[in-house]
Amino acid sequence: MSAWIVILAAAISLVIGFAIHYLYRQIELKKNIGIKKDEAETIIELANKEAEKIKIQGELKAKEIIERRNAEIERDSREKQRELSKVEKRLEKREETLDNKIESYEKKEREVAQIERDMAEKERSLEEKGKDLDAVVEEAKKKIEEIAGMTQEAAKTELVNIIEDEGRHEAAKKLKQIEDQLNEDAERKAKDIIALAIGKYAGEYTSEKTISVVSLPNDDMKGRIIGREGRNIRSIEARTGVDIIIDDTPETVVVSSLNPIRREVARISLEKLIDDGRIHPTRIEEIVSDVEKQIEREIQKSGEEALFDLGIASMHPELVKHVGKLKYRTSYSQNILNHSIEVAFICGILAAEIGFDIKLAKRGGLLHDIGKAVDHELEGSHVKIGEDLVRKYGESDEIIKAIASAHDPQPQTLLGVLCQAADAISAARPGARRETYEAYVKRIEDIENIASSFRGVEKCYAIQAGREVRVIVESTKINDEEGALLSHEIAQKIEKEVAYPGQVKITVIREVRSTAIAS
Repeated sequence: MSAWIVILAAAISLVIGFAIHYLYRQIELKKNIGIKKDEAETIIELANKEAEKIKIQGELKAKEIIERRNAEIERDSREKQRELSKVEKRLEKREETLDNKIESYEKKEREVAQIERDMAEKERSLEEKGKDLDAVVEEAKKKIEEIAGMTQEAAKTELVNIIEDEGRHEAAKKLKQIEDQLNEDAERKAKDIIALAIGKYAGEYTSEKTISVVSLPNDDMKGRIIGREGRNIRSIEARTGVDIIIDDTPETVVVSSLNPIRREVARISLEKLIDDGRIHPTRIEEIVSDVEKQIEREIQKSGEEALFDLGIASMHPELVKHVGKLKYRTSYSQNILNHSIEVAFICGILAAEIGFDIKLAKRGGLLHDIGKAVDHELEGSHVKIGEDLVRKYGESDEIIKAIASAHDPQPQTLLGVLCQAADAISAARPGARRETYEAYVKRIEDIENIASSFRGVEKCYAIQAGREVRVIVESTKINDEEGALLSHEIAQKIEKEVAYPGQVKITVIREVRSTAIAS
């Protein structure tokens, strides 16, 4: 009985102990939960404060970024504004430039229109004067017919005098009109017109040759010129620099050389050797030496005479010698010294007409072809050689520029214009230059073929020895404006493809014919 009580008491005590332990654990647990709750609240509170702080910092940073971005946008905006201002200024300048160009073009158009009106007025004036001249001629004829007792020759003389007087009167009136209309811009054109109006100048000319013929007293002299084993002829050729041609032609020896001075020395030397009769290498050396000195004196004399004839006061002695050498040079059958003197005289006449320095003009005309005196000895064109020569011997800049622009289509100085005009007049006058019949025919054919190759050309004729081409066009295919352009195109093609001395004038003729039949 007591054992069970003990066991029961023990069981009750164990249950009570477990209950007390459970309660204690619950109390401890609640206590820990309270602590954890407080900690959680503290953490949450700290987290909220940190979040608030981060939020504030984020707002500040976002505000800073926004401000910086706004500043960048403002900078970009200002930069673009400056660029737009620059572009706007450039556009304004271009617009101003375009306005100026348009104004210039309009001014030129007005000037061209004024020139066209002036030309039309001049044409009308010329037509009226032509009618007036015809009326004068008719009146003169009637007057002569009324004079019954006048002989035929006297009547002709009277008519010619009347026409000459009227022509001089009209020419004087026209000249006065031209002089009144001259201005600074038109001065050069007027001078060109005066230059082209100079009459023909008749001078002597010589045939261009590359050989000289020496006559012999008999054919036995050929053997003496050749000499034993050809030593005499070899000595002459070596000493003079020419070729001696001895063929079957009776009593004739031919001296051949492209150098005219050497050829002249050899010719005179041969003639003296033949007259002397002593032909051997030593004598040949003596004769050739004497002849060379004689030619040198002739060259110097010719140069001095040219300067004296033209009234040129002084010139470098070497340049005078080069002028004298031109006596032995030819071009297109013209003796170049005679041609240069002729050009100098014409230059002087032109200079006197337009108020230019006459002595300077003559000097430029005399020296315009000076390069041809030595162009067979030096490399380069005769224009470049001549320019270097006159510069070397101290000629003025005007002379140098005139020679340099001898073949320039647009010479830069007035002296150059005068020299070109005088050179063209000298070369183009009748008889100044000659060519073979075959070359002449070929040139005429080439010019006519070129003119015929253009559209709308019906017929063409080369006249005045090929110095003018009359081109007849079909009026249904070519109008007046195209006719003017056609003449220019034909002239350009002839310049490129045909070699000719002087100038070739192209005249395009367009006419409209209307035909009706009355039946």
